[in-house]
Amino acid sequence: MSSQNIYILGIESSCDDTAAAVIHNGKILSNVVANQKIHEAYGGVVPELASRAHQQNIVPVVHEALKIANVSKEQLNAIAFTSGPGLMGSLLVGTSFAKSLALGLNIPLIDVNHMKAHILAHFIDEEGFNKPPFPFLAMTISGGHTQIVKVDSYFDMTVLGETIDDAVGEAFDKSGKILGLGYPAGPEIDKRAKLGNPKAFKFTKPKVAGLNFSFSGLKTAILYFIQREVQANSNFIKENLNDICASIQYTIIGILIEKLKLASKETNIKHIAIGGGVSANSGIRQALKDGEQKFGWTTYIPKFEFTTDNAAMIAIVGYLKYLEGNFAEQNVMASARLKI
Repeated sequence: MSSQNIYILGIESSCDDTAAAVIHNGKILSNVVANQKIHEAYGGVVPELASRAHQQNIVPVVHEALKIANVSKEQLNAIAFTSGPGLMGSLLVGTSFAKSLALGLNIPLIDVNHMKAHILAHFIDEEGFNKPPFPFLAMTISGGHTQIVKVDSYFDMTVLGETIDDAVGEAFDKSGKILGLGYPAGPEIDKRAKLGNPKAFKFTKPKVAGLNFSFSGLKTAILYFIQREVQANSNFIKENLNDICASIQYTIIGILIEKLKLASKETNIKHIAIGGGVSANSGIRQALKDGEQKFGWTTYIPKFEFTTDNAAMIAIVGYLKYLEGNFAEQNVMASARLKI
């Protein structure tokens, strides 16, 4: 079956980005994303505004993806879409559109778990990027999720540890809000961290047993630290912003790497992959590469455009499920809290 010309349209609408991609036998032909800038004014994603924007964007985004791929609707073999986890209103827009299009074209419908897609993005056929062998460990880090997953095959995954409160993306954004940075704050903290001293200020790392994570305590520690220092010097943030950002990022990376080290030791797996929007962070990427020398890891970092929420990762999962004949029924429902 894999030798046939298989075209899958992938649709992603789990949060605030409307995305569509076309994949041909594992190779991405187009990957279109419409970002929603409106949330910046609110310091976070507003669910109602997100779902409205998805309704406006989904048709032109799908049209553009097909146009760039030079593929007609009639050539499509299946429609893959994100069924969860995510914002319910946003998921419903993508789910409803995918159902309607698949029904109208009389082709299979394929539901995709967003978190599994972040992991399986590593299997997109992309020149210069190696695919991890099974079994491997995947760390998925995003605005809403922080997980370490043992991956035994495409569809056999076990969550070994996850956050018990805030995700790593929230830790960056909430720290940025304390510092008066815009939303999302992660890229700005990353940029400033390169100019600062990562050991200028020391923040206590939360003590969480096993492979689970916690970031809410770190956020509180940063808040109290800033309040105390600003009380003594009203210009403290302005005078030390780069060092503060570097120290925050250094602490967060330390938490992530320590848990990965423990997971690798417990499972005796040294193939390590990362995925999710926060994996675009240059400090995290460098720390993972450093792990190859320090811990004997072989690391896998996806192409930048496949790290943030995108439809290429939905399309590759759709392709892999298509090969197995693993299709969804028309009564499939979106699930905001879908688990791996």
